[in-house]
Amino acid sequence: MSEPPARCTKSLNFGVYGWRKRCLYFLVLGLAVIVILNLALTLWLLKVMEFSFDGIGSLKVIPGGIELHGQAAILDALIASSVKSRRGSNLELESWTNFTASARSDTGQVLARFTLSEDKVECVAKAFRITDPNGELLFLSSNNRVVVGAKNLKITGVGGAVFEGSVQTPLVTSAAGHDLKLESATRSLEIRAPQRINIESSAGELSASSLSELRLTSREGSLKLEARSVYLRGLISNATTTSSSRRSGSASGSSSATRLEGVSVYQLCACEDGKLFLASPDALCQADHSLCH
Repeated sequence: MSEPPARCTKSLNFGVYGWRKRCLYFLVLGLAVIVILNLALTLWLLKVMEFSFDGIGSLKVIPGGIELHGQAAILDALIASSVKSRRGSNLELESWTNFTASARSDTGQVLARFTLSEDKVECVAKAFRITDPNGELLFLSSNNRVVVGAKNLKITGVGGAVFEGSVQTPLVTSAAGHDLKLESATRSLEIRAPQRINIESSAGELSASSLSELRLTSREGSLKLEARSVYLRGLISNATTTSSSRRSGSASGSSSATRLEGVSVYQLCACEDGKLFLASPDALCQADHSLCH
C-alpha cells in the first residue's frame, strides 16, 4: 500500500503591518474628518442660505420664472424679459450714481436706452411715447414731430413758451384771470389759417400795437368794424383847409359849428390812397400834397 501524502504544516499570513498599517489608519481617519467637516459645512450653508425644495431663502423657483421676497442687490448686469412685483406691492429699482435700462436687437445692437443719472434723465430711442391707462396718446416725440394729445397744454413758466419754428394749433387760450400775449422778439409774427381766424376777448380788452405799420387786409371781402363806439385817435387835422375857409369870411360860422356842447367835431376825410385825415365841419375835404403823401 502506498503511503499518504505528507501535509504542509507551514501557514502563510497576509496583511499590512508596521508603518504601512499606521499610514493606512491615518489616511482613513483623515478622510473621515474631511467628510465630517464637509458634511457640517454643507449643513451650515443649507441653514444660512435657507435652501429648500422651493428655492433659496426669499428666492423661490416658480413655474415660468423666479419669485423674490424682500430686497435684492444686483452686483452685475441683470438680464430678464420681465420684472414684476407681487400683487398689492410696489416695485422699487434703486441704484447708486445712475440707473440704465437698455433694449437690444438680436445682433446685440442697442435699440433704446433709458438712463437716470444725478442731474438728468436721458432717453435714447427713435420715438418717445406716453399714453394714459386707456391707451390714449398724451405725448409723442420723434424726429419728425412732437404731438401733445392732452386736452390742454399749460405753460406756467414766467418766460412763456419759445418756438424757433412754426406752430400749428386750432386754439390758443390763456388761463382764467391771466393775459394772453403773442410776441416775436426780433422777427415777424404771422398768423395764418385756410378758412377763418377768430380773436376774442370775453371779459377784457384786445390790443394790437406796432412800431411801424399795422395792416388789416381783406383781398376779396370787406373790413367790418362793429361796435357802439369807434375811435380813430392821432389823425392829422386839415389845418390848411380850415384856415383858408376862415379867411373867406365864414370864421364865425365855423367856430360855432366845430364845437358841440364843448366837444370839438371834425369831418373824416380820405385821400385817394385811403389815408384818413380830419377837416373842419364847415370846410371842404381838401388836402395839400404833403397831407396825402
